[in-house]
Amino acid sequence: MRINANGISFNTQIDGPEGAPWLVLSNSLLTNLSMWDDQVAELKSSFRILRYDQRGHGGTQATEGSYSFDLLVADVVALLDGLSIKRAHFAGLSMGGVTALFLAQRHPQRFDRIIACDCAPASTPASAQQWKERIALVSKDGIAALAEPTVARWFPPDFVAAKPPVLDKIRQMIRSTPIAGFSGCAQALSDYDLRPGLADIYLPTLLVVGTKDATLPGIRQIRDAVRGSLLVELEGAGHISNVEQPAAFSRAIRDFLNQG
Repeated sequence: MRINANGISFNTQIDGPEGAPWLVLSNSLLTNLSMWDDQVAELKSSFRILRYDQRGHGGTQATEGSYSFDLLVADVVALLDGLSIKRAHFAGLSMGGVTALFLAQRHPQRFDRIIACDCAPASTPASAQQWKERIALVSKDGIAALAEPTVARWFPPDFVAAKPPVLDKIRQMIRSTPIAGFSGCAQALSDYDLRPGLADIYLPTLLVVGTKDATLPGIRQIRDAVRGSLLVELEGAGHISNVEQPAAFSRAIRDFLNQG
């Protein structure tokens, strides 16, 4: 379903029974809403689930230029307004996880529970340089040049060897991401800082991370800063932990949301 919000056209999908609590799912960089297929299958009997492709990803319009988390957060609020959703749970992974925590800081009145997965508390000079290099690579060689390096960075070697169909789906999501969308969101990821507002988050917050993900130390810092937050570490999982360990990931979400 297409929704016009914040000046662009969003690709969205809604599953689950009318009248159930809303749960919004937000994708990572270089993926689309289908990354949540396993979670939707598990949770749609209990929740009204809104999935959306982040700006410049999947079927959502890609605007030119640099994006910021101010923009990505405004996109979410506009989507909720457009669908007349007054309050919802919100879960996001990586870029979506950062989006979730900014929403908890800036728009807590719109959300009940927040789930942020496989994300770091801030960009660094080193990460900013990496994003600059990846943007340059895509500008020169096209988005497909990111497919294999990204898969190798996101997933442990044993998972890559054992799950070729899953990885083919990931590669296709990467290759189909518009260059403008990747570059715009990469700029957002190269320049953000959640830390000043983490201590002010009062919404119930769940953090999920793979123990083989590079964000593990950072998400532990987030856990220490957000009062009362819970951290679930998925042993052996890499960056896209919901795809790698879908049953454990979905169970963590269900258990957390059922506490409310």
